[in-house]
Amino acid sequence: MKKALIIIAALCFGLSAAQAQDDVRKATAEAAAAFSEAQAEAVEPAPSYWKKFATFDLGFNQTALWSWASGGYNSATLRAGIDANLNYEKELASWTNRLQLMYGFLWSADKENLIQKSTDLMQLESRFGYKTAAESKWKYTADLTFKSQFTDSYDSYVQGADGKWTGTLKSGFFSPGYLTFGLGMAWDPTPWFSVNISPVTGGFIFCNIPELRKGYGMQLRKPELDPLVWDNYNSQLFQLGAQIKMNLKASLNDVFTYETQLILFTDYLNHPFVWNRINWDNKLGLMVGKYIKLALDTWTIYDPIVIIANNKGENPTQRVQFKEFFSINFTYTIGQK
Repeated sequence: MKKALIIIAALCFGLSAAQAQDDVRKATAEAAAAFSEAQAEAVEPAPSYWKKFATFDLGFNQTALWSWASGGYNSATLRAGIDANLNYEKELASWTNRLQLMYGFLWSADKENLIQKSTDLMQLESRFGYKTAAESKWKYTADLTFKSQFTDSYDSYVQGADGKWTGTLKSGFFSPGYLTFGLGMAWDPTPWFSVNISPVTGGFIFCNIPELRKGYGMQLRKPELDPLVWDNYNSQLFQLGAQIKMNLKASLNDVFTYETQLILFTDYLNHPFVWNRINWDNKLGLMVGKYIKLALDTWTIYDPIVIIANNKGENPTQRVQFKEFFSINFTYTIGQK
């Protein structure tokens, strides 16, 4: 009888020990799982509402001639540029910013000791938007644009007896400079196309160089002043009107890219409901390697208040302005497009 009781007690003890061991294993597994989940939650990155990226371009073209029967001149062209973007988007609000800086120069053997500017651009665009609804393609917008250049530009160069070159001044820093601010609405049906309509747009045109003010549409400070005296013109011109800005960006496997921007502006104060200023920019890019890009940029401007003479410096009048630049660039992009 005693042996039977001892055996039964031993079995009960063994079962209790096994049950306790299973409970310990179960508790350990649950604790490990909980720790893993907590660790995963701890390392999960917080959502980012900012997108930052920038593209750097460096282009160089060169021509060298030795005993070339048909003639020509040795020349070299260098251009550098940066296209930086900083964008924010959270729920219904968005804020997009883009800064474009570009500068280039040309040297040609026919103009010894003269460096000519070939490209010069500074442009800042900023737009704050607020969607009309969560799934809407429309948003209320406030749009700011500034555009000017870094240094003075000349043409019609003439070399004096002392060997120095002199030319006709065409533009300079803040001469002209364009600043516009508009309130309106934007339609963004896709990430690569948008239209911003600003029925209330205020614009300032700046011209710090007195001799250029008349050519860029500045008005006399007083009607009775002599129009042939440069200092008699205002250094800025205010415009109030409406603006339409259209942007399109297309890319094919990041090999072929095309970007275009069309800006139409009408001045309510002078010739309303007629497009007083038209800017149309185009950029074509073809990647031929990881860092090598063939680029073709064009700029077309029509501004009736800007007076331009012909190539001989004669017959100043309103003209369509066109500029084209083709280059082979070393290009590098940082950030996330």
